[in-house]
Amino acid sequence: MTLEPDPDPLFAPDLKPGQVLARGVCRHLLGHDFACIEEFTPERGKRVDVMALGPKGEIWVIECKSSRADFTSDGKWAGYLDWCDRYFWAVDAAFPTELLPDHTGLIVADAYDAEILRMAPETRLAPARRTALIRRFARHAALRLQALRDPAIRRI
Repeated sequence: MTLEPDPDPLFAPDLKPGQVLARGVCRHLLGHDFACIEEFTPERGKRVDVMALGPKGEIWVIECKSSRADFTSDGKWAGYLDWCDRYFWAVDAAFPTELLPDHTGLIVADAYDAEILRMAPETRLAPARRTALIRRFARHAALRLQALRDPAIRRI
């Protein structure tokens, strides 16, 4: 699948910096045949910036950090490791990457694309958790699509 350039270089001025990174990450992962959901809740109390489902059922979590302060104020990220096969940080080119743990993946992104600089180590999910998570992912994606088509439905 190829992506067309945005007709307006100011594509969505209301996006927050982390959402801009997520957009580029999702575009890049689509090129690797991953389907992505932004701001996904794998379980109550956890919300990941991007969850990606690969063609073989692999599940990646990507947390988008727009600044040093954004990264240092996030103490929840280690709890996301139990919800994916691979865990990545997505940052922009100016981010001080030496802050990021070496045992996680690294993606550099902008609004239009991304590049995986360091592949995350793989820790396979348990089959029961994978099945439940894929079902939750599919249901969430379907409900988001339905909400786009029918504005009377509550947005999720």
